[in-house]
Amino acid sequence: QVQLVESGGGSVQSGGSLRLSCAASGFVYMHYCMGWFREAPGKEREGIAFIDTDGRTTYSDSVKDRFTISQDTSLKTLYLQMSSLKLEDTAIYYCAADPKIMFRQCPHEGYHHWGQGTQVTVSS
Repeated sequence: QVQLVESGGGSVQSGGSLRLSCAASGFVYMHYCMGWFREAPGKEREGIAFIDTDGRTTYSDSVKDRFTISQDTSLKTLYLQMSSLKLEDTAIYYCAADPKIMFRQCPHEGYHHWGQGTQVTVSS
């Protein structure tokens, strides 16, 4: 059974940093695409950072150059380092996983497995 558990959310002032973690279990981690999504009040869920099974990363324009996705495959843990946080980064952040389809780039939508989410609040 796939299980994803996020941690590390909290409140931070604008310009600050936070690191989110996502502990994964119940599946062969290296065979899965992994991603971070967020859902702000009144907005649709947005995919913001993804990491493929070969370690390649992609980012949405809204977080590029400020956020970094990484992973420790030995710990089966996904991370999101967030820097230069802005008020508009306030959201519930979710990690997600989906089986890698060979010869295809990991998608930015359509993930089937989700964590429970962790709240990030940025204040001025």
